[in-house]
Amino acid sequence: MNIAIIPARGGSKRIPHKNIRMFCGRPMIAYAITAAKESGLFKHVVVSTDNEKIARIAREWGAVIPFVRPSELANDYTPTAPVIVHAIEACRIMGWSFENVCCIYPGVPFICNDDLKDALNLLLKSESEFCFPVTEFPSAVQRALIRLEDGKMKPLYPQFETTRTQDLQPAYHDAGQFYWGNTEAWEKNIKIHSNGIGYVIPNWRVIDIDTPADWKRAEMLFNSCYQSDLG
Repeated sequence: MNIAIIPARGGSKRIPHKNIRMFCGRPMIAYAITAAKESGLFKHVVVSTDNEKIARIAREWGAVIPFVRPSELANDYTPTAPVIVHAIEACRIMGWSFENVCCIYPGVPFICNDDLKDALNLLLKSESEFCFPVTEFPSAVQRALIRLEDGKMKPLYPQFETTRTQDLQPAYHDAGQFYWGNTEAWEKNIKIHSNGIGYVIPNWRVIDIDTPADWKRAEMLFNSCYQSDLG
């Protein structure tokens, strides 16, 4: 059995109420819940939250909230892994058994349920302990520049200053949408990026929504790509 765990605390600072703020007609968290449910992969879609309003809206969209996240795991500095481990342990206390756990972030309107399926298949076929979506940097990271105090520019990697971009190795970054892992991998608290296999997705579907400007840009792209499909 698989379960999805969506960590959604209530104390967002840069975008207040980010996890339940309306995004193109739905509460933001609804996109993660809907993708998880429509994938057909999960016995339970769990939301780990410390906030009653988030819990209520999550239930309305079909998630379950079988426990309240403790305050010590809901501050600005809490990493994701301890939150997932706490949720795993809380679900076990209720008698649930499961092999694989997918952490799905709540602010992912561009998530696709097919990606959840394909990433799980990739994990099961591999010898890795985690699988997560990655996307290629739009420009060669080896040609990055830094700006000095006087405004002058300097190559971050001088050895690649004159290398053609097509001759450089492609680099990828975490898409920040979801992480598949077996329960043992989560409980060992090992580093995900160095113990995972990457599932590649197109970079137009990867937007980190951290500021009001990010939010506006994401809504514009979403409306352009998906709004007609949602009716």
